[in-house]
Parts: sequence; structure tokens; C-alpha cells
Amino acid sequence: MSVQSTITPGANPANSIRLAGITLPMWRKLWLIGFIVLVIAIPFIVKNFTIFQFTLAAIYAIAILGLNLLTGFNGQFSLGHSAFYALGAYTMAIMMDNWPIMAGDYEVTFLVGLFPVAIVCLVAGFLFGLPALRLDGLYLALATFALAVATPQLLKYNHFEEFTGGVQGINLLKPESAIGFLNDDQFTYFYVMIVLGLLFLGAWNLIRGRTGRAMVAIRDNPLAAKAMGINTALYKSGTFGVSAMYTGIAGALSALAIEYVAPDSFTFILAVSFLVGLVVGGVASIPGAIVGGLFILFIPNFAEEVSKGLSWAVYGAFLILAVYVMPTGAAGLVRIITHRLIRISR
Repeated sequence: MSVQSTITPGANPANSIRLAGITLPMWRKLWLIGFIVLVIAIPFIVKNFTIFQFTLAAIYAIAILGLNLLTGFNGQFSLGHSAFYALGAYTMAIMMDNWPIMAGDYEVTFLVGLFPVAIVCLVAGFLFGLPALRLDGLYLALATFALAVATPQLLKYNHFEEFTGGVQGINLLKPESAIGFLNDDQFTYFYVMIVLGLLFLGAWNLIRGRTGRAMVAIRDNPLAAKAMGINTALYKSGTFGVSAMYTGIAGALSALAIEYVAPDSFTFILAVSFLVGLVVGGVASIPGAIVGGLFILFIPNFAEEVSKGLSWAVYGAFLILAVYVMPTGAAGLVRIITHRLIRISR
């Protein structure tokens, strides 16, 4: 099949360039259709443990997307998103641990529990974002770092032990599949994928709208954005809230998938992993969050298989290689390849 380049007179060249007779938007649609088909096929062609791994990768992608909304699109650097991840996980765990006693229906909490989790994390993120308005750059990073470090200790605090389970955490039961031909792991996988799709669609619409343009304007030049009449304080706090909501929902889904929450699962290392996934996937890229989620899940496991004693060194080497090969992230690499294909086709 030959590669052709055509431009419709009077049209936007970016929208009318054709590769093999297919416009670029059509290529994106084909990629999307292929991705959806792959997502649907995965749980039927791999083992349950691999299904569990892909479920966790999707959960990490949601958390990375939440961080990307804050750091990539709004310019607020955060090292504390593991705290909101923990807040979402514990909110879901506490509800699932107590709801059957109150209502007698475990499945109800599993299906609708994300709504109160979203509200709790949205409010928590917005409230934390208010004092953070006075901070910027390294000072904001330091404040969020303190939040990440303090969260596991607060969860272990003996006065909260009645709710959090202290150092022992909370054990959960994985709800049974509500669809007959799916086992429990497959059902959880599809549940997470549906949530991921909805949240990615929401982020896409948010960024492409007026709110997204205001967020990017604040990132690029806060003074100019303020001079244009943008309420920078409101947008910054609101973005912090939405970012925390996304990350908290991811934490709630992780509690459902892993069936266990404990304070030591939400250390500062987790916050750094989210940042690594953000950089590898691509800053200010929505699809890049998926690549970031896959990276922070599978590469550490692969590094441990290569050498258990030097797993962190191997992981660091992979990270350096990824940054060297993809300085703008996976999304940037895809854009470069696409532009070169367009240039060759002309």
C-alpha cells in the first residue's frame, strides 16, 4: 500500500494530511479501536495473575493522570500524591469493612463506593490546595513531600486504629463477579477499565475546554493569566482537588484489587513512582499515563527477575535509558515519529 500526502484546498493542513488515504484523525480512531479490542481480549487470553497485573497498571495510570492534571497541565509540582492515594484506599476499605454490618449488602459498596471516595478526595485536595497557593516550585514540592511522609504515620496512630486498623491495616474480601461468564479477576479488571475510560474521557474534555485552557495559561505564565482575568487561586485549588480526586479513586480501586490496605503500602516511594510514570509517559499527555502505569508496574518486576540484589540498580538503568531515548516521554516519541511519517509522505 502506497503512502500518499494530500491537502484539501482551504482546509487546515493538519486535519487534511492523508497517510495511505486515511486522515490523521482516522488513524487516531484506528489506534483507539485497536486499543479497546486489546483491552477486551486480554482477560480471556492470559492467566489470572497477569489479569491482576494489568488491573494494577490501569489503576496506576489513573493516579498518574491525576498527577498529570496538576503538574503537567497546571504547573504545580507535587511529591505527595501517595497521600491522596492512601486516602482513597482507606475510605473505600473502611466503607467496605463496615457497610455489610449496616446495610447487609457488600456488593453495593463495591459498585457505588467510588462516589463518596471521589467527594472526600476532592474536598481534601481542594483544602490542601488553598494553603499551597502561597507556595510554588521547590517550596510546594517540599510541602507535598511532608504530606507523603506524614500520611503512613498518621494511619498508624493509635487513636485512629479503630478505623484504620493501625499497623495491621484492613483485610477485605473481593466481591464476587456480577456477570456469570466472568471470574472475579476478570470482573474486577473490566470494572477498573470502565472507570479508567470514563476518567480519561473526563480529563480529555476538561483539558480541551475553557477550564483546561485556563489551567495551561496559569502554567505557562501566571501573571499574564491573572491579567487576562483568570482567577488563578480558584483554578489552582480546583485543579488540586480534581487531581486528588483522580488519585483517590485510583487508591480505592487498588484496595478492591489487592483486597488489603496497610500504612506501609503508601510510602514516599509510591509518590516517586507516580512521578516516574508521569515523566516516562509524557508530561501534559493524557494517553501517556497508560504507558507510565505499565512502566512503573512491569519494569521493577523485570528488574527483580534480572537481579534480586541489584534490582534498584537495574531499574535505575532502565529509567535512565527511557529518559535518554524518550526525553519528552512516550507521548513525545509518538508525536516525533508521526511528524516524520507525515514529512516522508509529502
